[in-house]
Amino acid sequence: MGTEAMFAVKGKDFVIIAADAMTSFSVMKLKDDYDKIWEVEGKLFAASGPSADASNFMEFIEKNINLHTLRTGLKLSTKASANYTRNELAQSLRKKGSYQTDLLIGGVDADGPKLYFMDYMGSSESVNKAAHGYGAMFTFGLMDRYWKPDMELEEAKDIIRKCIKELEVRFVVDLGKYICKVVTKDGTRLETL
Repeated sequence: MGTEAMFAVKGKDFVIIAADAMTSFSVMKLKDDYDKIWEVEGKLFAASGPSADASNFMEFIEKNINLHTLRTGLKLSTKASANYTRNELAQSLRKKGSYQTDLLIGGVDADGPKLYFMDYMGSSESVNKAAHGYGAMFTFGLMDRYWKPDMELEEAKDIIRKCIKELEVRFVVDLGKYICKVVTKDGTRLETL
């Protein structure tokens, strides 16, 4: 768990994910405009952890999901993408170089929106709301209180704004700006909060 924050909320026909844009090493801020949310074949993958691990792992996942589509002509569903990603994380634990990467995976399939919470140990769960990083310690209560089934986008954005505000008030580190993206049946897009 690093000094970072990622939040995700599943709504009626979308998944919204927000992540801070800061990368750090030890006590040094290295960058404040790093996009931690990857767009892979119409799905969103938010990856946290050491930036080298997160970047290398997500490039590996992105290329292999694309390769699967090229070979078969079929796109993976959100569940299949999450299961493939979970399996690769679990396999890396058995090798010398495991990835210290936590993920939030969101997508919209024919049967509706899906959100998956995944940690660096390879555990995965389908959820309605999720958070990673130190930000999760402060915001799960807010998400539990305000999340409801069939939320509209503005309601979900309000939850994300409340989570960010809570961190600004209570967390000792200023994480700076956040990048927010939404996935719907029509694809992914950048969203302003």
